[in-house]
Amino acid sequence: MSKYEINVVNLQIEMTPKETDIFYMRRCFQLASCGMGRTAPNPLVGCVIVKDGKVLSEGFHQQYGGFHAERNAILKSKLDIQNSDLYVNLEPCSHYGKTPPCADLIVEKGIRRVVCCNDDPNPLVAGNGFAKLEAAGIEVEHHLLEDEGRELNRRFFTFMEKRRPYIILKWAESADGYMAPAERRDYWISSAFQTRMSHRLRTTEAAILVGSQTFIDDHPQLTPRLVAGRQPLRVVLDRRGRLHDVSADWLHLGCQSLDDVMGVLFDRKIQSLIVEGGRQVLDAFIAEGLYDEVVVFRGNTNYGCGLKAPAVPLIAPNRLHIIY
Repeated sequence: MSKYEINVVNLQIEMTPKETDIFYMRRCFQLASCGMGRTAPNPLVGCVIVKDGKVLSEGFHQQYGGFHAERNAILKSKLDIQNSDLYVNLEPCSHYGKTPPCADLIVEKGIRRVVCCNDDPNPLVAGNGFAKLEAAGIEVEHHLLEDEGRELNRRFFTFMEKRRPYIILKWAESADGYMAPAERRDYWISSAFQTRMSHRLRTTEAAILVGSQTFIDDHPQLTPRLVAGRQPLRVVLDRRGRLHDVSADWLHLGCQSLDDVMGVLFDRKIQSLIVEGGRQVLDAFIAEGLYDEVVVFRGNTNYGCGLKAPAVPLIAPNRLHIIY
């Protein structure tokens, strides 16, 4: 069993067929989330194989380039999975990429029924996975808990449908709403706990962006050094061409428009982006409506005056996180 997986006991609970499907799909969501921060630009996918009311195997997509969830679950099973039900939260792939098509393997193994949450918007799949399964006589159930599945894979769906990264605006502000005090001095808004949370956030996203002024003033590291996890791609936006000493492990962009920035990041398959500032860059993203989530770390000190933090833009309540 992978260190990221949780053993599921085969519980003897009376459930309707619909309740049973929902139960196992939610287990797929749990498994899928174990791949957070390691699968991009691929989606988060979990898979459970059930036969006669018992879980035979389960798996998830663990990292980009590795086996998909269905293949992991199928290959891990030591029991006969013929005529079983396979639950998966995204349409099985139908094309050769870094791994062979999962739809072909499902057909080969004699799976009886596939229950799925979301259609795959990737043009290389886009219904072809379901078509392969149905052509082989496999019963396919679509769109179970579809909204929950889209929430889990909001980065992937934003990337595929809007052709840009999922964007998280992030800043720290004092208790009275300032990003920096008026006088030039060393200052620190976030607590140790908030700083660790910020570093944890970095490990879950593909890239992190600052403007040239922040790069000059703060010499930011933008690393997740306080936690274990993946280093995001560091990006600096330098529209005025002021920077000449940017390290090769940063992406140095001279784009004049945010649309151009989005195009570059999409072409590089950057699925998600944290925008850390400074104030001008945050305002530019807000003005153009380029945001999907907002994270504000609010300190407990009042500055009285200084550089005002951005006004929190209009956003759904579940996309706004104010952390004290």
